Amino acid sequence: MSRPTHDYAAIEVPSAGVPLPIDGGPVTRPQPELIEQLRQVSTATASATMHRFGIRHTFIQGPLPRTPGAKVVGPAVTLAFMPQREDVFSGAAQEGAEKRGALWAVFETVENGDVLVIQAFASRYTGCVGEMLATYFKGRGGAGIVVDGCVRDWPNIQQIGVPLWTVGFTPNYASQAELFPWGLNVPVNISNVLVLPGDAIIADDDGAVVVPRLMIPLVLEHPREHE
Repeated sequence: MSRPTHDYAAIEVPSAGVPLPIDGGPVTRPQPELIEQLRQVSTATASATMHRFGIRHTFIQGPLPRTPGAKVVGPAVTLAFMPQREDVFSGAAQEGAEKRGALWAVFETVENGDVLVIQAFASRYTGCVGEMLATYFKGRGGAGIVVDGCVRDWPNIQQIGVPLWTVGFTPNYASQAELFPWGLNVPVNISNVLVLPGDAIIADDDGAVVVPRLMIPLVLEHPREHE
């Protein structure tokens, strides 16, 4: 008996029905005067001070400094990429959804001095940010971008003057390959380090460190012990 044949391409796959983007809501930022004082603290001092208090996973080891001499200190706004799955979005619908989703929405939440932190699983294929969004980020007063992945249009981003910490560079756009922008201002995993929206980010030539929002006063009170 022969098996029945099916035209699987003609069968409609049910959608997962996930309501994207996932929005974590308003960001509770540290008081501006605390951020201003934190500018005097290096990544090395912050990391060592927090380690002394038992907070050991603070160094974001994947992204490398791409803007020599730059230092940024500011509250984290977060963008989470997740792996693509065809029953969520695919093809042209996916690219259109990208422009209506977390990737563009997170930039609307950026305030002066914020640091954008992007979860991208160290992907070498996904261009999380390009020239257009970097320009918009700069215009809203964004201080810098830390991405556990790649960006595109790097020469142009350099000219824009956005300090960057990244795994590398790629010609691909955000949803072209293997990831999709899923959520904004949600907890993110950056190189196995947890970053919450509103945590402080210190990034300099040694890399990037997260300072939990409620730990900032302790870091400010004790930094000279390491120096």
